[in-house]
Amino acid sequence: MEALYLLIPMGLLVVLAAALIFAWTIGSGQYENLDEQAQALPDDD
Repeated sequence: MEALYLLIPMGLLVVLAAALIFAWTIGSGQYENLDEQAQALPDDD
């Protein structure tokens, strides 16, 4: 039971960090124009 007092806040910090990183990537434009990024891959023709 005592381990939960440590694990729950640590888990919440990990989730908060992941949400902040995701929000930062959206704000910096990482997910804009994905079609152009797919076209940039070399063709194996």
